[in-house]
Amino acid sequence: MTIGFFDSGIGGLSVLAESLRRLPDQDYLYMADTLHVPYGSKTKDEVRDYIFEAVDRMMQQGIDALVVACNTATSIAVEELRSVYDLPIVGMEPAVKPAVEMNRVTGKRVLVLATQLTLQLPRYYALVSRVDEGGIVDSLPLPELVRYCESLQFDPQVMEAYFRSKFEAYNLDDYGIIVLGCTHYPFYRNILRGMLPSHIEIVDGNAGTVRRLSALLNRFGIVGHGSGHVRFMCTGNESAYIDKMQTALAFYESNLAQREESIS
Repeated sequence: MTIGFFDSGIGGLSVLAESLRRLPDQDYLYMADTLHVPYGSKTKDEVRDYIFEAVDRMMQQGIDALVVACNTATSIAVEELRSVYDLPIVGMEPAVKPAVEMNRVTGKRVLVLATQLTLQLPRYYALVSRVDEGGIVDSLPLPELVRYCESLQFDPQVMEAYFRSKFEAYNLDDYGIIVLGCTHYPFYRNILRGMLPSHIEIVDGNAGTVRRLSALLNRFGIVGHGSGHVRFMCTGNESAYIDKMQTALAFYESNLAQREESIS
C-alpha cells in the first residue's frame, strides 16, 4: 500500500513527517509541483489545472490514498478530486476551529498566517464565519515565506527580522494563538517559538490531518505492510529538487526531535 502526498513544493513534508511518526507501517509517494510553485500568487483556475495534472501522474504510480498536503490546493480542488478519483482523499485546512476553541477561556485573539490566495478563497471565509462567533480571528498573509522555505532559508537572524517586520503592526499581547495556515510555515515553528511571547501558542493542522488519514485508512481497510519508505517525485523531474526534498525532510524531522526534547 502506498499513501500519496501532494503539495506545490516542500511544505507538505511537514505533514509527511507527522504521518511517518504516526503511521510508520505505510509506504509513501511524495509529489511536489515544482513547475508551478508557489501557488499563493497564482489564479484559482491555474492552480486547479496544476493539481489535476500532478494527481493524474500520482495515480499512474498506483497510490491507494491521497493527502492534499497544501491548504491552497485543498481549498481549490479537494471536493472535485473526491468526485473524480475513487480512493480516500484527505485535505488540509487552517486550524482555526481548534484555535478559537482553545482561546474561548483566555479572551485572547487568534492570528492566522497563510498565503494570500488561501485567505482570499471562499472556503477560508466560510471556515472563519462558521467558527468565529466572537470575531477574534485576524488573518495575515505572508507571501514571501513559501519562497524562503523553498530556498531552504532557515537562518534564524534572517527569518526573525522578516517575522518582526510582519508582526510590527500587531500588538502580540492581544493574541493567544498563532495558526500556521500553510504547510510550509511549520518549518519556522522553532524560530517563531524563540521570538514570540511565551503566552502565545503555535498550532497547525498537521496532526489533525494525519488523524483523519488514519481513520480513513481504517474505514477503507487499507492496512499498512510497509516500512515508512518514501519515494519522491516532482513535476519538473529535477534530480536536484529530489535532493532538496530529502534535505528538507531531514531538517524538519530534526526540528521536531528538538521540540520534543525541550518538552520532555
